[in-house]
Amino acid sequence: MLKKRSLLGASVVLGLATALAVGLAGVGSAATQTPPVNTARPTISGPAREGETLSANNGTWTGTGTITYAYQWLRCNRNGGSCFPITGETGKTYVLKNPDVGNRIRVRVTATNADGSAVSTTPPTAVVANRAPGGPAPPAPPAATGCPAGSGPLAVASVAPPARLVIDGQSITPSPVGGSTLSLTVRFHVSACGGRPVQGAVVYATAVPFNQFSVANQATGADGWASLTMNRQVGYPATPKQQLLVIFARASKPGENLLGGISTRRLVSFPVNLGS
Repeated sequence: MLKKRSLLGASVVLGLATALAVGLAGVGSAATQTPPVNTARPTISGPAREGETLSANNGTWTGTGTITYAYQWLRCNRNGGSCFPITGETGKTYVLKNPDVGNRIRVRVTATNADGSAVSTTPPTAVVANRAPGGPAPPAPPAATGCPAGSGPLAVASVAPPARLVIDGQSITPSPVGGSTLSLTVRFHVSACGGRPVQGAVVYATAVPFNQFSVANQATGADGWASLTMNRQVGYPATPKQQLLVIFARASKPGENLLGGISTRRLVSFPVNLGS
């Protein structure tokens, strides 16, 4: 009987010792809790062009257990800063749209496990370009004006189509033209590109009907004016009751087609008093 009690006591002690050993072992092997840590930054793949699809690459993360990922696409300025979330774009891919053109895109990746979350943002893409061929064309460059830069007088050689010469001033001496007038001086002013005086334009003038006064040609000076002397011909006066002298004037660039280029033409009239 004493022997059985001794064996029973030994068994109880052994059981308690084993339980204690197991319990201590469990305390020593508890798992360390570690939230995600980013060790290689996320990136974006895909061409930075309107209509193309970008994809977020998670990068590399460490942490215990299963890690899940969430995304928020960001539109940034040309330098990759001043970013703001693109509403509703929280998937792993993003299709570039017209408002993205001229900006850069980034994506914010959030990694989460049972122990916490961490965030890392990708470097920016290149500046987003216009749609590939077949889509809307980029804005056209400004149309050529044919006018040199700056202000002030122009050399006629520096003016090109679609600019045109303009005869915007005229005068005559004597005025009115008299019945005894043997010679007269007509002055014409030539400008271009918003009223800038043109030097070197050739001005041609003839009376209409023809043969009243001689034909004249003269180049404009730096102030844009040309003075032409016209001598009386047998056709003046055109009628005994003539009240106006009509003159056809043309301004052109030397060596250029008189019917094209920057040339211009105009009919002007001056008063006539045959009694003077």
